[in-house]
Amino acid sequence: MIPFSILDLSPVVEGAEVRDALQASARMAVKAEECGYNRIWLAEHHGMPGIASAATAVVLAHVGAATKHIRIGSGGVMLPNHSPLVIAEQFGTLEALFPGRVDLGLGRAPGTDMRTAQALRRNMEASGNSFPHDVVELQRLLGPATENQSLLSIPGANTNIPIWLLGSSLYSAQLAAMLGLPFAFASHFAPDMLLEALSIYRAKFEPSAVLQKPYAMVGVMGSVAETDAAAERHFTSAQQQFINLRRNVRTKFPKPVDDMDALWSESERVMVEHTLRYAVVGSPATAERKLLSFLKETEADELIISMPIHDVEARLRSVELFASLGSFARAAA
Repeated sequence: MIPFSILDLSPVVEGAEVRDALQASARMAVKAEECGYNRIWLAEHHGMPGIASAATAVVLAHVGAATKHIRIGSGGVMLPNHSPLVIAEQFGTLEALFPGRVDLGLGRAPGTDMRTAQALRRNMEASGNSFPHDVVELQRLLGPATENQSLLSIPGANTNIPIWLLGSSLYSAQLAAMLGLPFAFASHFAPDMLLEALSIYRAKFEPSAVLQKPYAMVGVMGSVAETDAAAERHFTSAQQQFINLRRNVRTKFPKPVDDMDALWSESERVMVEHTLRYAVVGSPATAERKLLSFLKETEADELIISMPIHDVEARLRSVELFASLGSFARAAA
């Protein structure tokens, strides 16, 4: 059985504000719980007018309060932006509020532009290089206190919150294997090293106290609607967002359009289609074919789906339709 999960970026869409985005995230979490998804994660991004989840732990508290049993977590916290103690305290607090439901996914990218990253990190080079040490430090802070331990995370100590390593390259795959941690690959926006990263993770995995065998989750973007045309139109918002990122244009999440050819150059079209080549977009029948091919290729243990759709009602409908594919995909896998 392959669990399905949700990655939400809490999009601030054109015509709405941050408050609307956060309310939509809570609605999405409730819908995901109703539809049987395993977890909902939110991602840390900074300085982006189209994303409201910069204060990731705060948004997770909001989402957790709206739901009853679905797992909540970070996909991810960009650990070099923070001290391990601060993250241990934040997620220890979440675990106290929502016991047994919290995941801590960690990335080592800045989640923003270099100027904002510098404002967050202060010492960028040292922060990036200390990532493996900081992961181990977080494990220690979230584990049982040892005799004469001078540094304590309260809340946090002895919560043993599951730590995941997230990656879009080979680095985190190797580190997750070495530490015996679950691994999530960001194939929804970085497809090129997906299969190699999974291969390295599985081949080099060393069993640990938290995980006896490798567990890999892979990401896709999804837009499912009643027809191919409707799903493809919804997905033009994500395509525009990628163009804007390439052009260094910061905007709210764009409204869908009828014709992308009026907006992108040929080189931009090639770039976007390559980057989003694993996206599952279409009617349920079309999405089912794409999904089965992707799961067969990756042999994933879990699928996490980002649904970048401007209209919140269409987004919630996509959550429902994607869930309806779950039983078929899980049985086929």
